[in-house]
Amino acid sequence: MILPPIPAPDWTSSSYSQGNGGECVEWAPGYASTTGVVPVRDSKVTDGPVLMVSPTAFAGLVTLARTRI
Repeated sequence: MILPPIPAPDWTSSSYSQGNGGECVEWAPGYASTTGVVPVRDSKVTDGPVLMVSPTAFAGLVTLARTRI
């Protein structure tokens, strides 16, 4: 079976990103909708590791982050 190519992620910054070098994350919504896997990375280390999580796990991370702000 030949699978179609997976698109390169188009990263979106957190709405809380200030551009001042603080703690920020990015995710790739287009990649997530195409593959069902949500990539998450540190916006300050764009060539670093990428955490790949399920949409349910990502929703949990967002909920947790909102309760910590």
